[in-house]
Amino acid sequence: MVLQILIALTLTAFSITDSTDSKEFEIIATTAMVGDIAKRVVEDRGTVKGLMGEGVDPHLYKPTAADAKAILSSDIVFYSGLMLEGRMADTFMKAARIGKTVYPVTELIDETFLLEPPEMEGHWDPHVWMDVSAWSHAVDAVAFAMCEQDEEHCTEYKKRATNYKKELAALHDYIEKSIATIPETSRVLITAHDAFNYFGRAYGIEVIGIQGLSTESEAGIDDMNKLVKFLVKNQIKAVFVESSVSDRNVNALIEGAASRGHKVVIGGRLFSDAMGEAGTYEGTYIGMLDHNATTITRALGGKAPKQGMQGKLSRKKNGSH
Repeated sequence: MVLQILIALTLTAFSITDSTDSKEFEIIATTAMVGDIAKRVVEDRGTVKGLMGEGVDPHLYKPTAADAKAILSSDIVFYSGLMLEGRMADTFMKAARIGKTVYPVTELIDETFLLEPPEMEGHWDPHVWMDVSAWSHAVDAVAFAMCEQDEEHCTEYKKRATNYKKELAALHDYIEKSIATIPETSRVLITAHDAFNYFGRAYGIEVIGIQGLSTESEAGIDDMNKLVKFLVKNQIKAVFVESSVSDRNVNALIEGAASRGHKVVIGGRLFSDAMGEAGTYEGTYIGMLDHNATTITRALGGKAPKQGMQGKLSRKKNGSH
C-alpha cells in the first residue's frame, strides 16, 4: 500500500519536460514480458533495459547493486506488479522517494478479473500475462504512463499500443482455437509450478501445478503421490517442464507414474515466468505464448501448425517440436 501511494504521488507530481525537448527516456523493465511491451509502445522515444533475462525466475530474483543503480538513474521503471517482484519492493520504494516514475503495468486490470488462490489468501496470482486478453491492458498502462511523461508524443504511444493490441487479439484467437482442438479428456496441463491458472481459465484447459504460485514453495510427498494417482487414473500422457523452474519435481512425477505401469513423457518446455532467448521469436511475448500454445496443443493430441501461428517457431529440439 505504501509503495502504491508513493507511485501515485510520483506520477502526479512528475513535471513534464518542455515540449521542445526531444529527450529520449531511459527506461528499466523488470521482466522480459514487461520490457517487450515497453519496446513496442516507446520505440525510438527511449531505450528499454531489462533486468531479468532468459530463464530467470522473478519470484526469487533480488536486484544486484548494478540493478539498483540502473533503477535509480533511470527516468521510468515499469514492473509487472501483484507481488511478482516482491524482493525488489525496497528498491522501487527508494526510486519513488527520489522522484522516479515507478509503474506497475497490471495497474489497469480490474480486481474482479484477478485470481486469489486459497493458498495465497490476500494476494493475487501475478501470472496475468498467461491470458493474452488480460495482458493487453498492460499495453494500455504503458501507453498511459508514457503519455503522462511525454504529452507531446502521446498520440504516437497510443497508436503503437493500438497496433500491438491488434496483434495480441490475433494471438488470443489462435490460442483459443488451438487448445479447443485437444480432446476434452486430454485437456489437462500439468506443469512445474502454478503459473498457468489464467491460461487455463482463458483457454479452457484444466491446470495443475506441482509447486504453488511461487517457486519458493515446495511440493510435499503427499501432493506428489496424489498427482501420480491422478496421472494413472486419468491416463495423462504428457506433463510439461518450464524454462525458469527446476525439472526435478516433474521428473519425479514421471518416475512415480512409471513405477505404477503408466508411461508419461515430457510434452515440452514451456515459458512461464521468463521468455525465450533474446533476439529470437520466442524471446518476444507473442513468440512466447505462440510457443506455449503450440507445444501444449500438439503434445496433448490437438492440432496446431508445427512452427506455430506465424510459422516462426524455432526448429531447435527442446522437447516441443
